[in-house]
Amino acid sequence: MIDVHAHFAGEGYSFPEEWERIRAAGVSTVILAGDTVAHSAWHKEFAESHEGAYFTAGVHPSELENLSRGWLKEIEALARHPKCVGVGEIGLDYHYENTDKAAQKAAFLAQLELADSLSLPVQLHSRDCAADMLALLKEHASLLKHGFLMHCYSHGKEMMGEFAALGAYFSFGGTVCFKNGRRVAESAAACPEERLLTETDSPYLSPFRGEKNSPANIPVIVRRLAEVRGADGERIKAVVRRNAETLFYKLAES
Repeated sequence: MIDVHAHFAGEGYSFPEEWERIRAAGVSTVILAGDTVAHSAWHKEFAESHEGAYFTAGVHPSELENLSRGWLKEIEALARHPKCVGVGEIGLDYHYENTDKAAQKAAFLAQLELADSLSLPVQLHSRDCAADMLALLKEHASLLKHGFLMHCYSHGKEMMGEFAALGAYFSFGGTVCFKNGRRVAESAAACPEERLLTETDSPYLSPFRGEKNSPANIPVIVRRLAEVRGADGERIKAVVRRNAETLFYKLAES
């Protein structure tokens, strides 16, 4: 099984115990998502020393304050690493008041351009910004040739077709298990099979309310996806493996 989006850096996990627990749960591959330059670098070091661990490098839209002048060059250097499978997580987040939307869009576009120049896919963070996100992606569709992941997809099944037409894949995590997660479950059920992926967004959004999340919970998410899609769990695992290796092509090369 695969977790295509998790965070370890600065999150207080105990290693090697946590990694052993993840592997014992049957999760063979974890992609660690960058949200700052420092965390992307931490994930690089972790991936270098752990079989089955990979990473993406990027700066989250809510982490743009106090960036060093050369931050994009630092992300580029990390993204050239053999175990870096993409650029991310990048995108837009309009959840908080006083959001500098112009700054978010500028950083997002700069990292989209970087990913395209390196022939890498991107992991997108998209929160409370559906219309702007879709418009921006359509305007810059030429930068999406290598595909992109709508991580923790939350914009509803009605918009999936438009994102998919641009090359989107969709990952689902613990929110699909929530009792009030009907909209997410509907999206998971409607997701084209060839674009379906699994994630945890650890340590956030555990399927067990109040608990710290872990990639070890991927089997719980697989079972829920099988339920909402009326599919066999083994098929979900195989589909996700195939899709992950298609989008994050460096997985298949290692």
